[in-house]
Amino acid sequence: MKIQILRFCLVVSCLLAYVSPVKALEWWEKVEYLTYSPRYFGPNAFPIPELVGGSLSSRWEVELRGEYHKTRGDQTKDIFTRLYIPVVKGRVGVNVSWVFQEWYEMSPEVRDERYAVELKSPIVCRGDVIFNFYFQALRSEKWMDIVVSANLKTASGGRLCDARYTDAASYWFDANLGRTLWKRKDVNASIRVQALAGFYCWMTNDVVNRQNDAFCYGAGVSGTYRGVSLDCNYAGFRGYRDNGDKPMILRTKLNYELKKNILSFQYKHGMKDHLYDSYSLAYIRCF
Repeated sequence: MKIQILRFCLVVSCLLAYVSPVKALEWWEKVEYLTYSPRYFGPNAFPIPELVGGSLSSRWEVELRGEYHKTRGDQTKDIFTRLYIPVVKGRVGVNVSWVFQEWYEMSPEVRDERYAVELKSPIVCRGDVIFNFYFQALRSEKWMDIVVSANLKTASGGRLCDARYTDAASYWFDANLGRTLWKRKDVNASIRVQALAGFYCWMTNDVVNRQNDAFCYGAGVSGTYRGVSLDCNYAGFRGYRDNGDKPMILRTKLNYELKKNILSFQYKHGMKDHLYDSYSLAYIRCF
């Protein structure tokens, strides 16, 4: 009896040792078929540059945001965290953000289109850590405000096998311009226009062309009245490979601030190669 049990365990061990490498081989064989572009990855894989209106905040900010992204065949939820640190009296700013956890579910059609493995993650999926470094290059009420930035998306995100994060670095450099068109100090009201332009680059899995270069852009308008602010902007970038690398997005953000506490609702409508509509609710604490 003991010998039979031992033989059975030995056979099972051999089968497991055989099956595991086969599964790993199937996954690694799929890597070369992944398309490293916004159209064929999850909603958080390729961050689109944010407009800051040409002006930096002088306050520390800690943000916790819940997000829901939806497109045909893919529903994604995540918890987004952010820390902003002003330096040198607000002339320099450091922003660190991270998707703490992401939950997703894809249809078989979308999974196959992206050459992904699973329909939903069997383990915890975490996102990339992103660093933004801002410098206030010009501050002028008569002309305009200008902020230049250097930005890095690390390769810390998980589930490359499901086309959620690229497991590769991205970086971009941009200039944010802003100008106040109208202002009333007695009620803290203003209307402001803003624009963004820069260079965006990300690493790919192509052995010949190891990176994709893009022009990033954006424009918008924002308004404030007492503790309420509304920001509407359009942004995106244009890669040169024409493989789903031209995402565009329309963002609308409504904030309400009370005693350094901010409630923020945001809606993002994806266009062209950014296929998701996104809804989010956040709490921001300022110091």
